[in-house]
Amino acid sequence: MKNIFPFFIAFLFSVISVFGQGNASIKGGTIKGIIQTSDNKPAEGVSLSIKGTNKNTISGNNGIYEIKNIPAGTHILIVTLVGYKDINKEIIITSKGITIQDLKLDLVNQELNQVVILSNKSTFKTNRISSSLRLQGPIIEIPQNIQVITGKLMQNQQIFDMLEGVSRNVSGATRVEHWDNYARITMRGSQVSAFRNGMNMSTTWGPLTEDMSMVERIEFVKGPAGFMLATGNPSGFYNVVTKKPSGRNKAEASFTYGSDNLFRGTFDLDGKLTKDGKLLYRLNVMGQKRDSYRDFDFNDRYSFAPVLKYLPTDNTSITLEYTQQFSKVNAIGANYLFMKNGYEELPRSNTTSEPNLDPTDMLERSLLGIIEHKFDDNWRVTFQGDYMNYQQEGIKLWPNGFDPNNDAILKRAGSNWDILGKTYIAQSFVNGNFKTGAVSHKLLGGIDISEKTYYHDWNQYFTMPDLDVYNPVHGTLPSSPTFDRSKDIKERGVKYKNNYTASYIQDEIGFLDDRLRLTLAGRYTLLKATDAYSGGTSNDKFTPRIGLSYSLNSDNSFYFVRDESFTENYGTDWQGKSFNPQTGTNLELGYKKDWFNGKWNSVLAAYQITMNNVLTIDPDHSNGSMQYNKEGGQHKIKGIEVDVRGEILKNFDVIANYAFTEGRVTEDTDPTMVGNQIPGSTKHIQSTWLNYTFDNGFFNGFGASLGYQYQVKRAPWFISPNNTGSLPDYFRLDGGLSYQFKKVSINLIVNNILNQYLYSGGYDSYGDMYYLQAEAGTNARINITYKF
Repeated sequence: MKNIFPFFIAFLFSVISVFGQGNASIKGGTIKGIIQTSDNKPAEGVSLSIKGTNKNTISGNNGIYEIKNIPAGTHILIVTLVGYKDINKEIIITSKGITIQDLKLDLVNQELNQVVILSNKSTFKTNRISSSLRLQGPIIEIPQNIQVITGKLMQNQQIFDMLEGVSRNVSGATRVEHWDNYARITMRGSQVSAFRNGMNMSTTWGPLTEDMSMVERIEFVKGPAGFMLATGNPSGFYNVVTKKPSGRNKAEASFTYGSDNLFRGTFDLDGKLTKDGKLLYRLNVMGQKRDSYRDFDFNDRYSFAPVLKYLPTDNTSITLEYTQQFSKVNAIGANYLFMKNGYEELPRSNTTSEPNLDPTDMLERSLLGIIEHKFDDNWRVTFQGDYMNYQQEGIKLWPNGFDPNNDAILKRAGSNWDILGKTYIAQSFVNGNFKTGAVSHKLLGGIDISEKTYYHDWNQYFTMPDLDVYNPVHGTLPSSPTFDRSKDIKERGVKYKNNYTASYIQDEIGFLDDRLRLTLAGRYTLLKATDAYSGGTSNDKFTPRIGLSYSLNSDNSFYFVRDESFTENYGTDWQGKSFNPQTGTNLELGYKKDWFNGKWNSVLAAYQITMNNVLTIDPDHSNGSMQYNKEGGQHKIKGIEVDVRGEILKNFDVIANYAFTEGRVTEDTDPTMVGNQIPGSTKHIQSTWLNYTFDNGFFNGFGASLGYQYQVKRAPWFISPNNTGSLPDYFRLDGGLSYQFKKVSINLIVNNILNQYLYSGGYDSYGDMYYLQAEAGTNARINITYKF
């Protein structure tokens, strides 16, 4: 592996160098200029192309664009940006000459900027966050490390859902083993919260992982973020932004075929329902059938996401979005392998499941409503609410351990796992700009209310015939177990209810013509929880936030931020008493830079997070069959992160990141645990994704991609009593080839090229056994997309 990897890198750069030199020899002219929006601000992320050619570019954060090697003559310059009117401009190009053409964009019906600030589908990098993150201004001016995964990047890597390679594109982020129905992503020493359209959708085992066919972009916000109103983990959160109407008539259909009998189709329809453009729509549909490299396993999915957007006036918009996702799998927990005495590389195809088990069905439905009103150029108010209904009916597999007389014989078992979950979220926030003398103010204020009620039924237990994990024999289960579901799940299930109410106020104060920006903010949060074990709890806290950002110029800025988190500690102690919440504090310094007119950027950040009142094992009341937790633990995480993304050379896009995470247990009920690496953390993570696209010569339209992720010193979520069982280092190499011709694009991706045995896992103290989830070996998928 160590010899092969440098060869791949050298080969890719050789190809780029050779053909790059060839392109440079082509004679032609150049057009360049500056693009501004209707309010005279630089327009970043604008798509420009020369009609009838493959010459195109994207404007930088200063609105600057440049297209080279255009054949001499008269051409049509096509300019497009979501939410703005298209421009078709006649231009004259002379051989080896430079044409200067500045441009100004006009809004479609002068609707709100929220229609516009979306992920640009033509680049790996963007300088703007979505409106669902509340804040105003470009990313470079925000005192927080925010990384955006664009729709173009997800398409290039053929990411289908949050369980696939999303995390590789953000420094320090990893996906850790758990049930395969939702994404458990860790960053900065703990699990990150799952947001969708700016709302905290996290549940104990959810939400159902979003299918990328309905996703515009994913925003990773590192560290506590009081400006998001909702409670979130001290490590940060990811925000999935779903697709909205753009105001342009367009459509896209795709089909994918891949390993393990993967068949997948998607359809994206976007446009206007009325001639005046006041009623817009977006429709995304996906269907998928997929087997697995594991015996008997499969995942059949569909999603359906229609959106309507109504613009009654130039300053008001109303959005209504319905989302339905469905997933059918063999059994939850079928993706685990078990061993008695430590991690072993058992065949990836092994499973504890059986072919005749009844499948598990998961259905998620949500309804989102958004009302936005712009009073004038300085003040705007937003109201939004979401109702989510989650239903699950099926089987969960988890063994009791191994035969005490034979370390090869697994005592298989399981239970039903039925869920009914209802989530209600309502938010209201206002953004405003004003001045007091020479000092500017960007005001943000709002409230956030959430109620999550879930019923879980896993009380109907069953056993299965024993299984030799080294020589498995299947087909021994006479029939799938039957469960009594005659009663409503609200009667037979255990009820969990979690509420929070939060209010927030923030003022970003600008000095020295806004080059120096001071953020002063505070959030008040009230947490309420109810369950069948501890009854009800109520806790509240005020958490302040301070940030400082200074711009040396438009391309360089430094920032400092101090923020706090306040989250619920679920469960009870041995006496049935609930726990006090967990608190966290983040101190962070960072440097952000845009390079070459914003074509690519870099972020360097150093931070320290202190997590207080972390739950620890209660050694005085726990035993082999039952474990209890106790309050009072503390974790400290220090780290350095580097992120680079964008077009560093012409047609050469790079995503590169590195994270050093030093997470240690500083207080614990068990003194031997103090100083240990925090469970679930990884000390070193380095990831790179390279993509080069040819736009001239024999290879015109072809592209090549290559990427890897390397993880060192991985700690599992749960370790054995003697603190052994650390996970091996992780290296995965992926690559792809693509071709685009007019409206058709073809993309081939090969994952785990080196066929490495990759896994994550841990130790189960109840069964006194080790477990792991093995990733797929070398696998491939090819996608064909047609744009209407």
